[in-house]
Order: sequence, then structure tokens, then C-alpha cells
Amino acid sequence: MSEEDNLLETQDLVLEFPGVRALDGMNFQLKRGEIHALCGENGAGKSSLIKCLSGIWPHGRYGGSILLKGSEVSFQSLKEANEVGIAVIHQELALVPELSIAENFFLGREPMRGLFVDWETLHRESHRALVHLGLEVDVEAPISSLGTGQQQLVEIARAIDQKGKVLILDEPTAALTEKEVKVLLEILTSLKSQGVSCLYISHKLDEVFAVADRITVLRDGESIVSVDAVDCTEQDLISHMVGRELVDLFPSKHFEKGDRVLSVEELSVTHQGKEILHGLSFQVRSGEVLGIGGLMGAGRSELLLHLMGAHGIRSRGRVQLLGREVCWRQPHEAIEDGVVLVSEDRKDLGLHLEQSIDFNLSLSSLKHLGAIFLDCGLEQNINRASFEKLGVKAPGLQTGVGTLSGGNQQKVVLGKALNTHPKLILLDEPTRGIDIGAKQEIYHLIGDLCQQGLAVVLVSSELPELMGLSDRIMMLAEGRMGGLFDSAPFSQEALLQAAIPRTPLETPFTTEGTPS
Repeated sequence: MSEEDNLLETQDLVLEFPGVRALDGMNFQLKRGEIHALCGENGAGKSSLIKCLSGIWPHGRYGGSILLKGSEVSFQSLKEANEVGIAVIHQELALVPELSIAENFFLGREPMRGLFVDWETLHRESHRALVHLGLEVDVEAPISSLGTGQQQLVEIARAIDQKGKVLILDEPTAALTEKEVKVLLEILTSLKSQGVSCLYISHKLDEVFAVADRITVLRDGESIVSVDAVDCTEQDLISHMVGRELVDLFPSKHFEKGDRVLSVEELSVTHQGKEILHGLSFQVRSGEVLGIGGLMGAGRSELLLHLMGAHGIRSRGRVQLLGREVCWRQPHEAIEDGVVLVSEDRKDLGLHLEQSIDFNLSLSSLKHLGAIFLDCGLEQNINRASFEKLGVKAPGLQTGVGTLSGGNQQKVVLGKALNTHPKLILLDEPTRGIDIGAKQEIYHLIGDLCQQGLAVVLVSSELPELMGLSDRIMMLAEGRMGGLFDSAPFSQEALLQAAIPRTPLETPFTTEGTPS
């Protein structure tokens, strides 16, 4: 393709914040009718580029030029970018919980009949667009009645329906099931054949290679390389992203296993009158990682939240910590006994984004920082040690957590948890939405924790991550034990088979992937 085929282009784009150059002479081209993936570590400049292209950062806030079909454009707002055909689907949902699905779909562009909203058209057209994405729902129901993945599909359908020339998708599959991801990638391929250009941002490299025509790698605010996807391997891409060859992605598992820390026997849990976990039994020893896998809705997060005393009512079974039976009613009770949770939603459940790193690191461990009054000197020393050990990339402890990249936010969440001095740490999707370099750091931190004798329960939707980190893996299917796999090497096929819901009378799968 020639330069005339460029639909959207940046020339020498520069964006600066106090002490940080987020974009450093960025040059980028998106061609007509292509899917172009944007890859890079957290903090590489991906979000900054998106905000400039979509008018969130207005013209004048950045240096350099943005060209659309060869002519320079100067957006002052997101609305101006939308009006010329640039639509953005952000990782954080932009929906109004109190409104219906149809109202959210047409938000800000409602069909009118004279002075009044044309409700018939609004409901009919929103239903048609969602069915096209494989989402069969009652569009008059509140958007809050949908799961996170389905809400994400509503956002995607809304952007597609606006018939934009450029569709920018920022981590669009973070909350989608495998089936929903497949549908989305098929839709993007269909849109490409209709002449729509897509800029696709994702940390999931398998998706990138499945859908992208070209890939551009950003690092430190610069465009490092743009290549045709067919001419690049995953290892090449990772090397470009981190600036070095990435070896030993996962830590060694050869740590001595100690005494049983957690024992769960025939655990059943109800929530709002419905049984959500059914007769689960498993154990975790010190120095061991127990991986928990399963499809979305399998009950993985619900299990961890229940163990922390934050979700559901125990209807049957028992839980023992170091041989003592426990049934915590509040998370602080679990923390006092040496159990801590790193939740999958770091922004809503893990951090106070408007507060500093220092404030967040101390949140769960205040009882360790003074008998009556807070010992500020001790707090600073402990937090400084955590900050340095975890390698948080920030000017200092007083930096606002909300300004950090996803990987550095996750390090703060882990630091907050570890400052409680736990015996057992529950990790729910600890690497969701972070880049491969930050993932490697967290993987090796988990290895260090095992070497120190902690017991780890790991929930992950990424099978390579689950297989690479776990000593044993338990697969859940609709709240039931789907299979228990006792030692590596694990079979991905057997794990997936164990995640498929079966009748309660069918027996779980064993390590070999056959019914026991």
C-alpha cells in the first residue's frame, strides 16, 4: 500500500506531563480497511496516543500533527472526533447503570419523532444491532442486569452502529468469554471487508496474531517497529516490547512444600437464596500454588470472596486454616488470621485511585503500624521497602496511584496485600490488563512468595499462565469441581474438557483427563 492508502496518520506527535514525555515524536499510520494492532508495555504510550487521536486530549495539548485522509485535523473534543468517524471503545465501560440497554445503546443520539423519542425505533434498532453481535437480550431491561462481558458487547455494538471510518478498541476483550471474543474477532474481520479500519490494542498476543494485518510496537513513547503480522513471531514481538529477549517467563516450581495451610471440605455456598458453589474439597500447602481455572461464571471469584468472608453464606462443609476451623464474616477477620485477597478489579476493589501510593500500601496493615497512634516513621520505612522491592515505576511514594500504568497499579495492590504478613494469599486474575514485562515480574514475585513458604491460590483465565505457575490445578464448572490435576506437565486439552459443565452425577476429571 502507498502513503495515499493511509486513512489516519500521526507525524512527530509529542505529549508531555510534568517530568514525563508520554509521546516522543510518535509516527504512526493506519491504512484503509486494515486491522492494525498496537502493542507495548504499560506506560509505552498506547493510551496517550488513543487520547490524542480521539480528541480526549485536544489539539494544542500535544505537539505534532494528526492527519485524516491526508488532511490535518484538530479535534477539541471526543464529540468532534466522533463526528468525522472516529469511535473509541475504552477498557472502562461508559454506560449509565440506571438506563435500559436500548437507552445506553442510543445514548446521545436517540431517534426522534418530532419532539419526542421514537421508542419503537430505539428498541427495534438496538435489538437488531445486538443480535448481530450474538447478544439476545431484552433491550428494555436495565443495563445493570447484564454481566460485565455483555455490557462490553453493548459498547462495541454502539460504536459499530455509528458507522465510523475508524474503530479504536482499547483492551476490548478483557471481560469477555472465549465465545464472545471469537464473535468479536469475526465481526472485526467482517468490518474490515466493508472498508472500516480498526486500531486494536491488546496485551493478549494470541488475539493480536489472530486478527491483525499489521502490528506496531510502542516503547517509551516512540514507535519502535511496524510489521506485517505474518512476518513476525510472538517472541519477536515480545523482544520489541521489552527491549530485550524475554527468557524464563515463569519461575521454577522446585520449592519444598510444607504443612497444609488451607483445607476445604465439601464446601457449598448460597447467595441470594441460590446455591453457587457445590461440595468443593481441596487443600493448599505452604510453598505451593493451587491454580483455579474455569469458564466465566464457573464460581472462581465467588470462591475466593467467600473464603475472605465477603460473599455468600456457607450452607455446608468446613474450612480450616492451619488445622483450625474458620468461618470469617468480614474480610478484616481473614486478614487478621493471615489470609489476604488480591481482587480481579484493582480499580474498584483494590485501590483508592485518588490517593497516593503511600496511602494505598498501608490500607490493609494499619494494625501493624502502631498500637494506638500511627507510627509514621515505621509506615514510611515499610512502604519504601515495598516500593523498591516491587520495582514500582513512579517518582515517589506520594505519587497518585491513579496516574500509574496498570502494571504498576497491580504492584501496589500486591504490596498492600503483602504488608499484612499473610500465610495464604488469594490472587484473582493478578495479571489482567498488564503487559508481558510486568507479567514476568509478577510471576517471579509469586515464585519468591512460594520460596518464602507462603501458600498461594491463583485464579486465572489464561491457561498458559495457570499451567506455568501452578503446582496443581482445580478446574471449576458451574460452581462444581470439574477436575483436579495433581502435577505438571498439564494438558491444555484436558483442562478445557474439565471446564465444560456436566451433570452433578458425572465424576470430576483426574490428572490424566479421564473420569476418576
